Amino acid sequence: MELWSKLRNLDAYPKVNEDFYSRTLSGGLITILSSLAILLLFFSEIRLYLYSATESKLTVDTSRGERLHINFDVTFPALPCSLVAVDTMDVSGEQHYDIRHDITKKRIDHLGNVIESRKDRVGAPKIERPLQKHGGRLDHNEVYCGSCYGAEETDDQCCNSCEEVRDVYRKKGWAINNVELIDQCKREGYVQRLKDETGEGCTIHGFVNVNKVAGNFHFAPGKSLDQSFNFLQDLLNIQPETYNISHKINKLSFGEEFPGVVNPLDGVEWIQDNSNGLTGMYQYFVKVVPTIYTDIRGRKIYSNQFSVTEHFREAIGYPRPPPGVYFFYEFSPIKVDFTEENTSLLHFLTNICAIVGGIFTVAGIIDSFVYHGHRAIKKKMELGKLG
Repeated sequence: MELWSKLRNLDAYPKVNEDFYSRTLSGGLITILSSLAILLLFFSEIRLYLYSATESKLTVDTSRGERLHINFDVTFPALPCSLVAVDTMDVSGEQHYDIRHDITKKRIDHLGNVIESRKDRVGAPKIERPLQKHGGRLDHNEVYCGSCYGAEETDDQCCNSCEEVRDVYRKKGWAINNVELIDQCKREGYVQRLKDETGEGCTIHGFVNVNKVAGNFHFAPGKSLDQSFNFLQDLLNIQPETYNISHKINKLSFGEEFPGVVNPLDGVEWIQDNSNGLTGMYQYFVKVVPTIYTDIRGRKIYSNQFSVTEHFREAIGYPRPPPGVYFFYEFSPIKVDFTEENTSLLHFLTNICAIVGGIFTVAGIIDSFVYHGHRAIKKKMELGKLG
């Protein structure tokens, strides 16, 4: 019995007989408000517990030898697809002109409606007895091997399409002064295609893979003209300094998409001022920040974020800047790590206990102030009446 008595003396929660309770209107209101606050915070904690939170950390980027995947979707409302080319170059000296693989071009009219969508090097017409490399026409049992018109690298090299002839000439740095003299181009209707695209626009989308070093990629009309400016200028009745490089960036990203990423150039549009009839070089200066996103399952997404500034350089003075839209990028030495994390069960229970205990304690203090304040005022009023 003495043991039970000692344990009873340790009770930190002494009970009060219900006959001694004094219930008040203010206490009832405070109870309702505190209960609502507890419910609100309780469901908020459940939401945080069920859904992952993202933690960020900054580290030094020590990666080497990686490649940069650049995704783009750009619309040129006043440049035909035959004159839009994608070029890349970087500080290591690597250069690629008129990139065609993994790129799709859509011919659009002045209202933005798609006329035709095609991948470069796709859609050449059927060959009907084309001119062979040796000078004769293709016979039934022969394998076609077209001439490269002096630009072949080896004696057995064949150029079977207009694009292949243009490629070997481009590698040599030569100009095709008259495309109509090239059998492949004449047979495929290259000149007529250029004429048909006059007054059209172009949406070009795809991706390029470049070295992870500072460099630039650009959409420039000059390289796609095979350096044969005089012939094509006369054909299309345009001059390089009057190209309209108005454009809209539908999408531009560096690497794979990940949750929460913001690409600041998506939807950006620039309209060229045609009051002076001059074009120029529209430049975007991009700062790329390497980013690793780790989801709740531990899957890592290696990507990039970026910030950007822009500048337009008008084609005035000499040497005149080449017309086009240029993206100059460089890399930040700091890498951002995003990690999805769930709240632990222990942390969740601790927060629930803190919410319930804290609100009831604060509510009790407020109720005590209200109750004793009301009693003090009531007592003073009674004393005033007696006096």
